[in-house]
Amino acid sequence: MGELAVFIILSAVILIPGVIVVTSGNIVRSALSLVPTFLGVTGFYIMLQAEFVAGIQVLIYAGAITVLILFVIMLTEGGSGVEVRQMNEQVPLGATAALWLAFLMLLVFLRTPWSLSPGRPPAYSAPAIGSAFLTNYALIFEVTSLVLLVALIGAIVIARREE
Repeated sequence: MGELAVFIILSAVILIPGVIVVTSGNIVRSALSLVPTFLGVTGFYIMLQAEFVAGIQVLIYAGAITVLILFVIMLTEGGSGVEVRQMNEQVPLGATAALWLAFLMLLVFLRTPWSLSPGRPPAYSAPAIGSAFLTNYALIFEVTSLVLLVALIGAIVIARREE
């Protein structure tokens, strides 16, 4: 019963700021609302006994990615405080797509066997992740780091050009 309560609380910690992210007219408020969402996901990783992934979630997403997003907002003068009312005629289409996605996720959730075999170690342990990064996913890991580096250099070049 305790795990269910923690799951419900973490779900609220993720969903409420997530709604603020997509509905807020202030882009800085939206970016800062990502932090509790990322920390709620960290709580899910802790519940799954994936402490290493939880630590990486805090360091990379709640820390570095949030700072990078705020850095880009400030460079592009998005944080000027001006709220712009945006209208979108595709709301019915988006709502329909969201409902279908929710239905499919619920279907997958109900058909997934959730029990772990006794005696089997968790798949998200630090040695398993480290081994995967250094063998199967080494190229993807390096390409991702290069993409982030190029994006950061591009933001600096654009910022210096505007001065």
